[in-house]
Amino acid sequence: MTVRIQTEGFDAGAELNAFTDTVAGAGAVVSFTGVVRDVDGGLVAMEIEHYPGMTEKAIAAIVSEAQSRWDLAGALVIHRHGRLTAGDQIMMVATASRHRVDAFQAAEFLMDYLKSRAPFWKKEMTQSGDGWVEARDEDEAALDRW
Repeated sequence: MTVRIQTEGFDAGAELNAFTDTVAGAGAVVSFTGVVRDVDGGLVAMEIEHYPGMTEKAIAAIVSEAQSRWDLAGALVIHRHGRLTAGDQIMMVATASRHRVDAFQAAEFLMDYLKSRAPFWKKEMTQSGDGWVEARDEDEAALDRW
């Protein structure tokens, strides 16, 4: 398991290749990379805050839960913090398993958790003003399936 919280960008292709090299015996590797969306063409930047130490511990715990639910050969979570702009990579999840179903389900589980429960606070700076990103009902509902 690898969990990294960082300010610097990352090369998703290189990260995926390195991850794949560590999961011998896996028959499936699933990855997802999230990018910062523009808000109706008005996003200036997004500022992501977190509590160092607490965030890594919380994400490591949910990765451990995914490993206990699915037969995983490995899991990777990268999440950025700091100032990001539209199109910047914000996070990456990769999972590996002997079979694709476990890899896909574990990746979706981790992405749903990161979207709604990971201890990050996001503030959008737009041309019309600044505001904290509120929790969305559909993101919360996505957790119900797990």
